Amino acid sequence: MEDGRSGTPRPPRRVPAGAGTLTQLEAPSRSSGPVAPPRGPWIFGRILGGLLVLIVIVAAGAGAGWFIRQESLQLNTDEVLKSVGPSVVRVLASTCAGTGEASGVLIDNGRILTATSAIEEPRSIVVVMPDGRIRRANLLGTSTDGVAVLQSIGFDGAPLHLPPANPEPKAERALVGYTAAGKQVINAIGSTAEPTALGEVMNAAKLGGPVVDKTGGLIGLVVGDTVQASTIVGLDKLRGYVAPAPTGLTVGAGGTCDQSHGPQAAIAPMLQVANTPLAVEVQKLLASYLTLENRQDFAALRPLYSPRFARGLTEEQDRAKHQTSYFFSPKLTDLAADGSYARMSYNVLFAATATGADGQNCSRLDTKFELVRSKGKLVIDRTSPMSPAIPCDS
Repeated sequence: MEDGRSGTPRPPRRVPAGAGTLTQLEAPSRSSGPVAPPRGPWIFGRILGGLLVLIVIVAAGAGAGWFIRQESLQLNTDEVLKSVGPSVVRVLASTCAGTGEASGVLIDNGRILTATSAIEEPRSIVVVMPDGRIRRANLLGTSTDGVAVLQSIGFDGAPLHLPPANPEPKAERALVGYTAAGKQVINAIGSTAEPTALGEVMNAAKLGGPVVDKTGGLIGLVVGDTVQASTIVGLDKLRGYVAPAPTGLTVGAGGTCDQSHGPQAAIAPMLQVANTPLAVEVQKLLASYLTLENRQDFAALRPLYSPRFARGLTEEQDRAKHQTSYFFSPKLTDLAADGSYARMSYNVLFAATATGADGQNCSRLDTKFELVRSKGKLVIDRTSPMSPAIPCDS
């Protein structure tokens, strides 16, 4: 060559097999000093986390326990009434000093607890069962705190039991009794720790009613001379009164008054005929008749009688016939289309020594009332029995 170089070119430099490309080569790493050892577990954090989990579990358990406890203390009034209702009766009496009306509860062998205020100095007593059957009863004894014990004749219901121990202070309770119209009802009355005021649920007919727990156990009895003075006699005292050999009772004495009375509330016959204006008019007439007879207001009865009927039944004769009687459970069973007569069945309570009583103290009557108009008003013109009187408990 002219420049003095060999004409043959040099072969290219060889790259060792397996060497990477320039893009695959890594820059040498620089030393950053000693490497820190790996961090160990955070002991406090693990303890705190475990504690939080424990708190959640305990809180959940406590909440469930509180709910279960609340459930165990609550009372279902519908269920309780179904279980105890057949043992709760209505007490009616003709008395010298009592109110003549109360509720009561069967305890055993036909014995019934009720309020003394209803049957003070009784001339006659009956108990009316929830199914309407009527049974005579005698007064066995009374206590100083207002409890009376009766012995019914032929009452075959199931008695209430007394629990072995007093209920928990926060356990709910209920009162079972009757309205003045004879309807059985139940009312929740709170617990012994947080009671409902009795005045909020009471009427005179509920005196003598049982206080029960969620199982239907008898844990108290409502007594008192009036609704305003009502109070609950507790389980501990009731145990003595219902024992086979009772304690705390004084033998009850019957009344000796010539003129006794039953409840004084207004009553009206139940309509078992078509509810027409005429039927309502007759119902009002007979309601006034029964209510005034029960109140023994014989002077006020006179305007309900026709002149002819009033001449044949003087006020003195009316009093002599009804001086110990009390009418209850009336039913208007038949009515003439022109209002000329009405037929009514009803029960009458009276002293066993009354004229014609023959040792009985309650009869069922079926009477025809002949009616006329006097000065535009329906009045009673005559009465006649449709069938012989029969004992209420037959």
